[in-house]
Parts: sequence; structure tokens; C-alpha cells
Amino acid sequence: MGVLGATRARPRGGFPLVLSVVVVVISLALFWMAAFTLWWQMHAWRTPEALAATRFARPDGELRFSFSLLLPARHEQAVLEHTIERLLESSHLNYEILVIVGHDDPETAAVAERAARNDPLRVRVVTDTHAKKNKPKALNTALPQCRGDVVGVFDAEDIVHPELLTHVDHAFSSTGADVVQGGVQLINFHSSWYSLRNCLEYFFWFRSRLHLHARKGFIPLGGNTVFVRTEVLREAGGWDQDCLAEDCDLGVRLSSTGKKVVVAYDSDMVTREETPGSLMSLLKQRTRWNQGFLQVYRKRDWRRLPGRGQRILARYTLMTPFLQAFTGLVIPVNVLIALLFDVPVGIALVSFLPAVTALVTFVFEVVGLHDFGRAYGLRVRLAHYVKLIVGGPFYQVLLAGAAVRAVWREQRGRNEWELTSHVGAHLTDTREDAHR
Repeated sequence: MGVLGATRARPRGGFPLVLSVVVVVISLALFWMAAFTLWWQMHAWRTPEALAATRFARPDGELRFSFSLLLPARHEQAVLEHTIERLLESSHLNYEILVIVGHDDPETAAVAERAARNDPLRVRVVTDTHAKKNKPKALNTALPQCRGDVVGVFDAEDIVHPELLTHVDHAFSSTGADVVQGGVQLINFHSSWYSLRNCLEYFFWFRSRLHLHARKGFIPLGGNTVFVRTEVLREAGGWDQDCLAEDCDLGVRLSSTGKKVVVAYDSDMVTREETPGSLMSLLKQRTRWNQGFLQVYRKRDWRRLPGRGQRILARYTLMTPFLQAFTGLVIPVNVLIALLFDVPVGIALVSFLPAVTALVTFVFEVVGLHDFGRAYGLRVRLAHYVKLIVGGPFYQVLLAGAAVRAVWREQRGRNEWELTSHVGAHLTDTREDAHR
């Protein structure tokens, strides 16, 4: 009995040196990863001047550019008509809309062709005949037919502000930019617990993080509300049709050749979208984005960036899927070690460092949710703050799962496009829903 008791107590009696090293390394890695991410997310809020500089400058009334707006749509018959109608409300006088539909998607094609008949001067339909379809192939199909000075990209479910093109026009002329990245905001934060966090992610990314990337000269562009001078886009060869994150890839390639990117986020003029309709849809979407980042990392275009700091930022950003996968796998190891062994005080203190950054991040997210509600005139209630905090760990597990899945798919050579479906959840009156 005494021998058995001693055997049982042995795992908790001492703490092996190798495990001490493992715990310290993992804890410090998690701490610095979280600290860097939080610091970058806070970029726009560091000073009032920095926050003010993120907005569009007021237009001077003169329109200097023409626009070709690309609208790829696949199985989007439920939301496409509304998006085209909103684009046609633009106050800008010189633009065209190219709706790109698949030859095997008659329902979406019927909506696009009806819009073209109703306004043949503004709307044209481009048919994508690729056997295997994805967004970059659709965009490249339409690029040769663009007549405008600037090519803009939107998604089929977007709600676009009528003044956006006028502000983008002024941004090009006043800054000499090659690329203008506008804001995109998921808006239906009330739909589910994960929609709340998804909306806040977009808020931090477009409101703050992308501005830091533009300032540093390395930027993974957003998937829509991005505008590129047509000659610059054609010179770059359009989009990489084999990449699952064609927007990120384009941004990296343009950054590596020194093109100037301007980012502007204005809550009055952001392009509004909806969150994925289910957890599985969100998981697949994040898997695709993560795998796309891995593909861009492996292409090594980022290594042509002139500055060492730019290359470090690029490497860290593009390796995010690896880092998230690492986090998802090692945190359980830390927990098991804490449960099975008597951890020395010094190591225990080090192991608590990630919890400190997590706590600070939660506080920043609570403040950010309040700022998000105020910016969009939405009533954020106590229940939303509770969902934000309680759902945090579960959301991180989902992100880690998507990262692990992306690494696995990339290693297996699986790169088929997993389409995110849209149902128009953001087309309802969000203000009324938020009061319920």
C-alpha cells in the first residue's frame, strides 16, 4: 500500500527540468504573441490624431477617375439584386458594374441579366466558363473587359454607401495612391454569440490593424471594397487564381514592388456584410483564409520587401495560421502539466503571463464593443457583453481548429474552394433587432 501510494504521488512530487523548459517556453511564446497582436490592434486608438487620420478626407467636388466595379457572384441569387441596386445609387457619375456569373449557375445569371436589361449603360454580365470555379478566376475573367481607370471589387451581398466612390476618387487624387482599401464591416452582431465576436474582429482589423500595415508598407488587402488602378492591376497580372486568399496575395505582391496603399475606415461609408450563417460555415471560411495565408507565405514574394521590419511583419502575419494551430495544440499541454505536477512558484508565475494578456485583451474588447455600438448607432446591452466574454475561449478554440485544419489541408494538397453562402441577415434593420 505504501509503495502504491508513493507511485501515485511521484508525478506530483517533482517537476522535471525538461517540463520546466517546456512550460517557460510555451508561456513566454503565448505571452509575446498575444502582446504583439493586442498592440497592433490598438494602433488606431493610441492618440486622437491617429484615430482621426483613419477616416476618408472630405472630397473637393471634382471627379477625376472612372471605375469598373467587379461583382463576382456564385449561387448568390438571394442577395445579388439588392447589392446591384445599392451600387446603382452611387453619387459618382462615371462607373460601370461587371457582374461575373458562372455558366453553370442559371439562377444567379438570371438576376444579373435582369439588372443588365434594366440598366444596360451601367451593368454588364460577364460569364466565367472555367470548369473549376473560384473568386480569383472570376475576377481575372472580367479584368480584360474593364474600361475604368480604377478597378473596384465587391462581394455579392455587400451594402455599399452611395458616397463611397466619390470619397475613393478623392483619396486617389489627393494621395497619389496606387491602391485604396476601404472599410468592410460585418453588422449583424445580434444574430449569434459567434456573430458578435466576428463583427468585432472586422471592426479591429479594418478600423485599426490594416492602417498599421499600410503605414509599415506591407499590407494583406481585404477581399472587397478594395480599389486598384487598372494599369497597376494589369501590370501585376491580376489575381493568382490558384490562391485561396487572392486578396492577401495581391496586397503582398503590390507591397513588394513598392506600390502605395491608402487605407480609410469611415463608419458612415463602410461596406456592410453579414457573418457566416453557421459555425461550420465560419470554420470553412477561416480554413480557406488561413490556408491562403500559408500559400502566400510559401510563394515568398514577401521576401522582396525592402525593409527588414517589413519582412518580419510579413513573416509573422502570414505565419498566423501556424501560430494559431500551435496555440490550439500547446495550451492543453500546459493545462495537463499544471494538473499532473506540483509546479514550482517561479514557473507558475511565468505560466500566468498569457492570462495577463488575455485579461487585458478582454478589457480592450469590451471597450471596442462599446465603440462599435456607438459608431453604428446600435444598442449594445449587458447580454452582449456577457456573450462577448463567455464566448471568447470557445471562439479561440474555433479559430485554432480552423488553423489546424488549414495546415492539414495544405500538407495534403487539398485546395478546393469552400464557398461561403449568404442569406441576407445584414439586410434586416439591425437597430430594431438590437433592441429586442
